Amino acid sequence: MILIVEDDRSIATLLVRSFEQEHRKAMIADSKTSALRLLQAYPFWAIILDLGLPDGDGKGLIQTIRKKMNIPIIILSARHEEAEIVACLDLGADDYVTKPFSTKELFARIRSARRRMNDAPLEQTLYTAGELCLDLKTHTLTKKGDFIKLTPTEFSLLAFFMQHPNQVLTHKRILKEVWGLGYQTQTQYLRTYINTLRKKIELDTTRPVYIQTESSIGYRFSQFQE
Repeated sequence: MILIVEDDRSIATLLVRSFEQEHRKAMIADSKTSALRLLQAYPFWAIILDLGLPDGDGKGLIQTIRKKMNIPIIILSARHEEAEIVACLDLGADDYVTKPFSTKELFARIRSARRRMNDAPLEQTLYTAGELCLDLKTHTLTKKGDFIKLTPTEFSLLAFFMQHPNQVLTHKRILKEVWGLGYQTQTQYLRTYINTLRKKIELDTTRPVYIQTESSIGYRFSQFQE
């Protein structure tokens, strides 16, 4: 079942009908308070969250949910400013879709978030993407079977990307997870490492297929290449 946190009844109703066509039931909450009440009572498959709610900004709800449960949160909002998108992703949202939107695309985003959650074993040590194979146990990277030498920082950065495939990762989140709290504003520092890592794993650094830039927001690591 999907929880739709949306105070616009027409949009919420459209979503319910669309999800029913995908054989998914949905419930509607028109405020943060009612959303929290439903989350305590039902096991939801995913959450669609609008930011402009009558009893407060939806970003606060992201924080509350993340403290208590691991469930995909897809933001659906008319706000398209980069600062809003980055803030939501940093708080723990799994994806961000702007209005107007395609219901088919929205459901595809939900399925993708669910796959990422279900396909991440707790003790996984081997990660693959295209021609790359990263082994956390032996601390090695191979491309088409050939070993590629990485510095410890490059290895940690690539490992973080490969552990979070096909997700928009903000500059702030990457810096915090790979380098630590003191580096969260050092975006140029991150760009330098991205450039050196791309030279080692990409066939053409001007058209990267693995580490893709999300303009002004961060990066997305593509797990599948044609």
